[in-house]
Amino acid sequence: MNASAELQPALEQFFRHVGSERQLSPRTLQAYRQDLQLLAEHLGEQGVAEWSAVVDADLRRFIALRHRQGLSGRSLQRMLSAVRSLYRFLIRERLCRNNPALDLRAPKTARELPRTLDADLTARLLDSDDDDDWLRLRDHAMLELFYSSGLRLSELAGLDVAHLDLKQGEVRVLGKGNKARILPVGKLARDALSGWLAVRPLLSGSEQPLFVSMQGRRLSPRAIQLRVRRWGVERIGQHLHPHMLRHSFASHLLESSGDLRAVQELLGHADISTTQIYTHLDFQHLAQVYDQAHPRAKRKD
Repeated sequence: MNASAELQPALEQFFRHVGSERQLSPRTLQAYRQDLQLLAEHLGEQGVAEWSAVVDADLRRFIALRHRQGLSGRSLQRMLSAVRSLYRFLIRERLCRNNPALDLRAPKTARELPRTLDADLTARLLDSDDDDDWLRLRDHAMLELFYSSGLRLSELAGLDVAHLDLKQGEVRVLGKGNKARILPVGKLARDALSGWLAVRPLLSGSEQPLFVSMQGRRLSPRAIQLRVRRWGVERIGQHLHPHMLRHSFASHLLESSGDLRAVQELLGHADISTTQIYTHLDFQHLAQVYDQAHPRAKRKD
């Protein structure tokens, strides 16, 4: 039996454990399996036949190898998360005494800034053309709500009529981790939603989705994505996705207010470091204004 094969029994035990006891998505489970299988093959090639014999230097070499092969920092961090989980399991089963991945960190990669619309493009997208077409009234209300309240796609798709209070100007959404939050709804979004509710079909049953298809069924996230994309091409000549409206909401709000904590609460971010990416977008805008306006920043042709 080669060294890699000797690592497999404990690995299979771990896969059965995470498959039955941990709340991981099928995609994450598949990624864990792929990452750990590659690690086992690498260790086998190095002559390591027991998980208890692995030291942090072995893992560092594997991380460096995968990094050279083009794996991103985020993917390497996910791989390390899988290795740490494996060792927690092995320690619990008394197959190992320590976790060699505990203090390892993946190399950082440059964080890609989200794409946003500027205020003029947003206005072109959202300004109503007073069309009373059923679909356009619905889609206009969705777009206004996305931008007005900074909703995630899943949050908007899950809305019921009861979650909306147009009189108070607020909407109650269920975000990540089943955390509820109440968000303000701006006047133009309230007007668009009122127009939609006036023509929305009456449905039987207790469930009353806010946004429905012509057949009276709740719009799926995919259907919403396709409608948003169509509006983007039709109105502003570019592909548009719901998260771009969320990014634009956050960026425009932060640019005007400078209140990072408020934007964090509105977006439903658990960690303010997630929200801080919008400060980079804001700085890019300020830097552009500076380059165009400051006498000593201008360069001669």
